[in-house]
Parts: sequence; structure tokens; C-alpha cells
Amino acid sequence: MPLTERENYVRNVRMTGPEWMPCTVAISGASWNQWRNEMEDVAARHPLFFPGFQKGQRDWDAWDPGPAHRAGERYTDAWGCVWYTDIDGLEGVVIEHPLADWDALATYRPPDASVQLDRSTVDWEQVRQRTLAAKAAGQLTAGSLAHGFLLMRMYYLRGFDNLMLDFATEDPRLDDLIALINEHNRIIVDQYVSMGVDMIDFPEDLGTQTASLISPKHFHRYIMPAYQSLMQPVRDAGIICGSHSDGCIMELIDDLLEAGLDIVNPQDLCNGIDNLAREVKGRVCIKLDVDRQTVVPFGSPDDIHDLIEEEVRKLGSPQGGLELVCGIYPPTPPENVDAVCSAMEEFRTYWFDGRGN
Repeated sequence: MPLTERENYVRNVRMTGPEWMPCTVAISGASWNQWRNEMEDVAARHPLFFPGFQKGQRDWDAWDPGPAHRAGERYTDAWGCVWYTDIDGLEGVVIEHPLADWDALATYRPPDASVQLDRSTVDWEQVRQRTLAAKAAGQLTAGSLAHGFLLMRMYYLRGFDNLMLDFATEDPRLDDLIALINEHNRIIVDQYVSMGVDMIDFPEDLGTQTASLISPKHFHRYIMPAYQSLMQPVRDAGIICGSHSDGCIMELIDDLLEAGLDIVNPQDLCNGIDNLAREVKGRVCIKLDVDRQTVVPFGSPDDIHDLIEEEVRKLGSPQGGLELVCGIYPPTPPENVDAVCSAMEEFRTYWFDGRGN
């Protein structure tokens, strides 16, 4: 009897022999808006990645990119951070920082996560009922902190330049700021732990193009202990700790694993496929972020096929431990999205159908 999606996903993370490699193609709102009907054609051709999709189901005249994704709009989140974007469907940047002056910290309070998340209110009882229904149906259940739940939240609040100076000078108020943010995060974690979800995601971008965002020394001193405090109750409950982390993070891998991650989510080319094979493969599940900067947006379909084949061959195994996710952003043309889907369809069973022997 074939595995369910949930059983296969858990086996892949735990490296206990899945039947296929989990793959995701995530098309940004900006790319949907750029290509519209042509992108719908791609989605309709690949129901494996877009189950139930039907052409014409999107009402483009009524499309709303969502908070912090609407071009030309200043949006203030629940933390008091003001966002702005120039492109519909792409998340903007914070342009006003409520804690740019440290003096504001004395009276600052984070949103109460029992009722308020960063961009919406939350009814945890409704979330619980949806989770229970999904579990009863045998589906994978997951919760997540906000993208940018700690380090990024710190520079949203302080401003990037200010925060870098704070780390350089080891400002003692950093500990107070981290404690304040983690108070909010812990409420969310505890809610999901109490529901018994299969996985909780801890997503934020930790790297630049060539190195970690802050020094490994400062990551180990300030960020890793905060991560551990959030992940320990998750691990104690037997729940998978997932992650998202754009940028070059090779300097941080050991700390991330020690903090408690079961899944790391490195980008492929800036970290190096061979580096990941040497330093990470077999230690933890790799949720590989397939290139979105050069090959996928600008390469040929053959380039895309060859990249995905190389990644599967070098980072996969019959035990599992490799997942592929490809985010689609402008100016990626529909034919390249089609090529991504086709390559993933071809190689998702490579290690489990005899080809990888």
C-alpha cells in the first residue's frame, strides 16, 4: 500500500525511506500577476504541484496582493513597523522602525500573540479545530512563526544599520529586545505544540549572498540560545523543527543543527551544492531552495533540467533527506516554470525507483 503524503514527508525528514522526494513549486503573486493566463496554462499542465487548479479560477480584476505586498501602499503591522513595496505581489521592506531610538524600548510592548499575529488577528480555537480535522483526514499538519521571527524582526524594529552597530558594540539592550520578541514567539509555539502538529517552521533569512548576515560569533551569542529556547519544547514533543533561511548560511550550519533544526533550507548556488553534500548531507534533512537568481529565471530548459538532476544526484539518497522547493519570481518566464515542474516530476523518484542504484 503506498504511503500517504504525510507518511512520506515524515519519512523523508527522518531519513527512514520515503517513496518519493517532496517537491514544491511556489509561484509568487508578482509572477502570477505578470504572466496571468500563461502561468495558468503551466499550472494546469502540472497537477502534481497545483492540485485542483483550473484555468480561469483566478479573478484578476479582484486580485489583492495582501498586506505589505500592495504597490504604493504604506502598511503598518502589529509591531508598528511600516512596510512599503513598489511591485504588487512582492513583499516590501520596512521603512519606519518603531525602536530606531532605544529609548522607546522602555514602554514598547509586542502584540499579544494569544489574539494578534504580525499581520492578522488569530483565533487559536479555530486553528485547533482545523488542525484536528486535517489530522483526522491523515494530512500533514504544520504551524509556523512569522517569516522573520527573530533576527529579521530585530532589524525591522531597530533598523538594519542600527542593529548591525548594536551587534558590533554588543549593546546590553539586545538581550532585552530578544526576550521581548521571544515572549511573543513562545505563545505561538506553545499553541502549536498543544495541538500536536507534525511540524513547526522557524523561517527567517540568515545570509547575504556570500556570508551570514551577522558574524558566527554574534549568532552563537545572541540568536542561537533564543532559537534553542523555542525549539526545545518542539523537539521534546517529537515535533519536526523546520526552517527557511535565504542566503549563504554555511558558517551557521553547526549552530542551526545544535539549536534543534530537523530541516535546513539552504539556497543551492550561493551555499554551493558540493559544500552542502560535504557538510550537511546525511546530518539533517535538506530542503533545498532551487536557484531563483540565474538558472531558473534566465537559463534554458536544459540548464534547469541539468541543475535539478545534479542536485538530486549529489544530495539525495535512498534513505531520503532531500526536499526541493523552487520559488518563482519575476522575470521568470512560464516556459522555465514548466521546465522546473517537468524536471522535478522526472527526478522526484530517482532514488526510489532503481535509477539511483
